[in-house]
Amino acid sequence: MPSVKITAETIRQMKGREPIAALTVYDYPMTRMLDECGVPLLLVGDSLGMVVLGLPDTTGVTMADMEHHTRAAARAQPRALLAADLPKGSYETIDDAVANSRRLIDAGAEAVKAEGGTVIQPQVEAILAAGIPFLGHIGMLPQNVKAEGGYKVKGKTEAEQEAILCDAKALDNAGAFAVVLELVAPAVAAEISKTISIPTIGIGAGTECDGQILVTTDLWATSPDYIPRHVQPNMQVPVEMRRAITDWKNLINTTEAQRTQSE
Repeated sequence: MPSVKITAETIRQMKGREPIAALTVYDYPMTRMLDECGVPLLLVGDSLGMVVLGLPDTTGVTMADMEHHTRAAARAQPRALLAADLPKGSYETIDDAVANSRRLIDAGAEAVKAEGGTVIQPQVEAILAAGIPFLGHIGMLPQNVKAEGGYKVKGKTEAEQEAILCDAKALDNAGAFAVVLELVAPAVAAEISKTISIPTIGIGAGTECDGQILVTTDLWATSPDYIPRHVQPNMQVPVEMRRAITDWKNLINTTEAQRTQSE
C-alpha cells in the first residue's frame, strides 16, 4: 500500500505508467478493507441505490443518501482517493452542481463524479473553478437508464463514436483528472484512451483503457438480482459468507442441544 496520500493528480499521473484499479465503496468497513488492499481510487457510487438500498436503479438516489454513505466511507480515512457520485438531478444547473459538490466534499469526499460530457461542461468547469477535483463519466449513463430503455453499449454507430470522443475531449480540456467509460465499444474506448491526455477507466469497455472500475458487490457476487455480463465475479465469496453464517447458526443449535441434555 502506498505510504503517502493518493490525490487526483496521482491518478492523473498514472496514465501510461500503471493500470488504475478502482472499486466502489458504501461504508466504513468496506472502505477500510479495499484501502488495505491498495486500491488507489475508491468511489462512493450511486450504485448504492441498487446494491445497498434495494432500489431498481440509481435514479432514486438522493443527495442525503450520498452524503450519508460518503461520511461513512470517509471515516476510514483511506490513503486512496475517495470520490463520490453526484446523484441524478443534483447538477442540472451550474449553481446546483457547485453547491452539491461542496456538500459531498464537506461529507468527506475528495473528488466528485457526474455523468455527461459536453452537455455538462459548464457545470464541470464551475466545479473545477471551485477547487474540487472532477472525475468524468461518459458512454452509457446509468442515470438516464429510464430514458434510454436499458443499459446499452455505446459507440456502435459512427455518430455515437464521434459524440463519445467529443465528450471525452471536452472533459479533458475542462480539467477532469480522469474519465469513466461505461459500456463503450472496446475499439472506441481504445481510441479515446490513445487520444486524450487523462486516464480512461473502463467498466464494460474492453481491456485497452488506462484502468478498470467495478461495483465491488458485483466482483464479490453479492449484488442482489443481477450481475452485469462484463464482470467476472468471485463466486466463492458468497459461498464463504453463507458457510460462516451456517456454521455459526449450527454452533448455536449444538450448544443449546448440549445444554438441554446436561439439565
